[in-house]
Amino acid sequence: MNYAYAMGPATTGQGGAQPSPIMSMLPILLIFIIFYFFLIRPQQKKQQEHLGMIKKLKKNDEVITNGGIYGTIVNVKDNSFVLRIDDNCKIEVQKNSVAVLKKTRE
Repeated sequence: MNYAYAMGPATTGQGGAQPSPIMSMLPILLIFIIFYFFLIRPQQKKQQEHLGMIKKLKKNDEVITNGGIYGTIVNVKDNSFVLRIDDNCKIEVQKNSVAVLKKTRE
């Protein structure tokens, strides 16, 4: 007895149509682009603005440090500022620990 079996494209052993490697990487690329524009780029821009603010700081500027200390710059050094936080109290802080320029005294 002879039996005839119908063989469609799924059973030929060729595996059917394969998606291209570029199409399989497309979701990963889209996720990376979304992360770049919503997370990485704004953070870099904020960091550049902060560095620019630190470079412009000068004597008699009132600042707030990352630790929440309010002070007035009395001396600018290479890597630090000397802040006056009270009449007879001065502290030295690193430049990158200054978070906010409160206002400039003239």
